[in-house]
Amino acid sequence: MESLLTTPTLTTLDEPAAIKALAALAQAQRLRTFRALVVAGPEGLTPGAIAEQLDVAPSALSFHLKELAYSGLVSSEPRGRNLIYRANFERMNALLGYLTEHCCQGQACEVEDAASCRNC
Repeated sequence: MESLLTTPTLTTLDEPAAIKALAALAQAQRLRTFRALVVAGPEGLTPGAIAEQLDVAPSALSFHLKELAYSGLVSSEPRGRNLIYRANFERMNALLGYLTEHCCQGQACEVEDAASCRNC
């Protein structure tokens, strides 16, 4: 399993890592969980707080958090008797960078919405 401490940077995210991250987000509860952690910011959330906020069973949430951690999109840190989960913003930005690396054929892209992109 890839260490979360050595998460690839924007320039080094490769196709298998992108697929792993996208696969983790391709499930509604994991996507909701990741979005909740993004909103929480660097403070993160405990599994109990996430479960309450999203109205999901803690046992189901545990499975989803494990999948998100495996993909590198979230990390966890023990704090007392709790774990604090946080979104890995570096990994999220690397994924976004991977997806948009060749946007607009390498030209500067200041697109407000996809329909107005003349270069894409």
